[in-house]
This record gives sequence, C-alpha cells and structure tokens, in this order.
Amino acid sequence: MANARKIKLGFILHGVGRTWNDWRHPDKDVNASTSFPFYAEQARLAEKGKFDFLFVADSLSITEQSSPHYLNRIEPITILSALSAVTSHIGLVATVTVSYSEPFNVARQFASLDHISGGRAGWNVVTSWLGDTAANFSRTEHPAHEVRYRIAAEYLDVVQGLWDSWEDGAHVGDKESGVFVDPAKLHRLDHKGEFFQVRGPLNIKRVPQGQPVIFQAGASDDGRNFAAKRAEALFTHAETIEQAQEYYRDVKARAKGFGRDPGAVHVLPGISPIVGDTDADAEARYQELAALESIDTGLGFLSRTFNDHDFRQYDLDVPFPDVAHIGLNSQQSGTLRILKEVREEGLTLRQAAQRLSTPRTAFIGSAERVADALQHWFENEGADGFVVFEPLPGQLALFVEKVVPILQARGLFREDYEGATFRENIGLPVPANRYTAAGRVQQAA
Repeated sequence: MANARKIKLGFILHGVGRTWNDWRHPDKDVNASTSFPFYAEQARLAEKGKFDFLFVADSLSITEQSSPHYLNRIEPITILSALSAVTSHIGLVATVTVSYSEPFNVARQFASLDHISGGRAGWNVVTSWLGDTAANFSRTEHPAHEVRYRIAAEYLDVVQGLWDSWEDGAHVGDKESGVFVDPAKLHRLDHKGEFFQVRGPLNIKRVPQGQPVIFQAGASDDGRNFAAKRAEALFTHAETIEQAQEYYRDVKARAKGFGRDPGAVHVLPGISPIVGDTDADAEARYQELAALESIDTGLGFLSRTFNDHDFRQYDLDVPFPDVAHIGLNSQQSGTLRILKEVREEGLTLRQAAQRLSTPRTAFIGSAERVADALQHWFENEGADGFVVFEPLPGQLALFVEKVVPILQARGLFREDYEGATFRENIGLPVPANRYTAAGRVQQAA
C-alpha cells in the first residue's frame, strides 16, 4: 500500500482551548496560549505521531467577550519559527490576513520561515471577518465580503510572484569570480493592480520547497471559488459526514472546473476527537467536558460568527433574533449555516446556543471507534484528512498512542515521513518558477 492514498493529519495549536470554558479544566495550564514549553511539547508529540502539520489560527480583533485563547496568544509566525527549532519534519502553517497586512512583508516572513525550517512553511490565507478589526489598523470600515476576496486574489498573485523573484541558481556566491548573484536569474515583479503596487524583487532567495503550501478556509460561494482555484489544502467545518461530503464534492468539482487536479486539493475538516479506553470511558470524558460548558459558550460562538454581535441582550426562550444582516459581511458561511438550521427547525436562541456549546460528533469513543469514523469519512468523500483539536488535556497523547497505530495497521496513515519538506510529506509538487518555466518555453520555441 506504499502508493495508496493516505489520511493527512494536522494539529491545531490552541493554547487554553477552543471554547469559552474549557480552560477551567483542572489539568489545563491557564498560561498555555503564551507558553512556549507547552507548544513545544505538543509539537514534538504531533511529530512523534507523524502528523503532516501544525496549524495556528489567528485574528486581529478582540472584545472583553472573546474566548480566552483569542484574548491572549502568541502571533503565528513567531511561535512557528520558534517551534521549527524543536521539530524536524512536521509542517508549520500560520494564519495571516490579506486585509490587514502588506504582500511584500508577508512574502518575506513566510520565505524566512521556510528557510529556517528547511522547507516546512504553509500559509493559511484569510480575509478576516470581524468588522471592528479595521479600528486597529487606522481604517474607518471593514472591506465588503466580495471586495475582500478580490483583495485576496490579487494579494496572493503578488506574494507568489515575489516568491519567484529568485530562480534556482540565482544565488551564485562565487568568491573567486566575485559574483554573488546572477542578475539574469533575479527578477522584479513590477506589479500594478487594483489594490497593490509592488516592484520587487524579494530580498530572500527561493525557498527549499519552491513555495510555501497555500491553505484556505473559504466556505461561502466566493470562498469556495477562491479555495478551489488557488488553495492546496482547505481547512473546513462539518458537523456531519453529509455536510462534509457536500463541501468535499462541491470544492473538488470547482477545482476541476478551474482546470486543476482535484486530487491536489486536500480537504481537511476540523475535528475534536475524544478517545477513551472504551466507549463508556470516552463518554465519561465527553461529559467531563460538557460539564465545563454553559449557555455562555454557545452565545460566545454565535457572537464570534456574527461579527462579535452581543447575543446576551436577547431573551433566550423566544425565536432566534433576526441578525442575518449582521453576519453576511463577516463569517458568511457560518452565519448562513446557523440561520438555515434555526429557520428549518424553529430553534430558540437557547436551543441554538446549547447545540453550539458542546456538539456531539462521530469522533467520540474507543480508539477503534474513532479510527472507524476517520476511515469512514476518508473513504466516502468526506475528507482527505483532518485538522485535530485537543478538547481535553491528554487527548493528543491518546490519539497518537492509540488511534494512529490503528490507522497505520490499516494502511491508512504513514509509518514515517516521506521526505524533508512539507510538500514532499503532504504529497504536493514543487511549483515551477515562472521565469524558469517561461525560459524553457522560449527555448523550446
């Protein structure tokens, strides 16, 4: 089964936890979100389990009602650069927004991370949905949803163009001749577009894996098109296999429509597996987590999805409030999904919040049951792999010790890393340098 399709696994570094109350678990380190030793331990453990990558989520705006991890955490590029020194094979994926950064700086940061790590960098390209982020960047308003994706497309064009500034062999470094750089292999971009004017070239040579791996998490129609056209891995949300299959099939079809190989677009739903020695043990652990949560957690998730709107102002036991207009310019896909469920099932605000606070998924049970669920999604067009959250302390270790060996025994997951770079390990080709490729075309002509 050496050449068979394998499950891809990422692990999300989420500090004190992903909800509003899981930080209160007695075994949680309340300083985890800013603790390098904590992250280093998790990174080493994920690499021991042969995970493909570490993933760091991010946003640039908080309120007093934000979740604890989002209130207080380390910036993505910084923590992953540090973790590159204590790991050797695992990919390092950082979230950086196109709406509140500059392409030249971002191209330079990710190229630097790729060099530091020996070819293991990945960029999760996001457009930012929280409207009040603008206030942190000297702007009066947040770009509209459709405009953000136009910005993203041009931004990615610029960054990938800058990554091609240096062809292979451009850095000569010949002391005898005194030639440091071959000028014929160093290129200016000279980009002038709707949103950006960038001359180039980038002041760091071509990276070990050609270009960092591009991640995206688009789920709206604009987001799906952008992801299907430009991304190499998609971090998605799905509560059921039916939801996962709908997204998987739709995005793969869109990728094919854009002339891409659908197999080169990896769809990776986020999951929070709870592993126990038995199904009953896992259920007890789930109840342990559920006991930490409250209606406030669900309200918090709703607030974040709907652009930090305060849902605590409403009566919990009346029909769900009319907030569609608030969400459509923020996390559009999430708001539409929630509103669809609310309308179809006639949910009150309390019922919607309770559903969000501690969802029960297919990934709760013995190691065998969790492995079965992973295999079922993987083999039935629900996923190419998964991004794993740790819902309770110790769950990453249990996943690595108990679930990974089962997947390996079934031929579904690697025994060891295939190569040195992220692209080699996740099964993606090295992008051709545009200038080298153009030169070959000219020579052939």
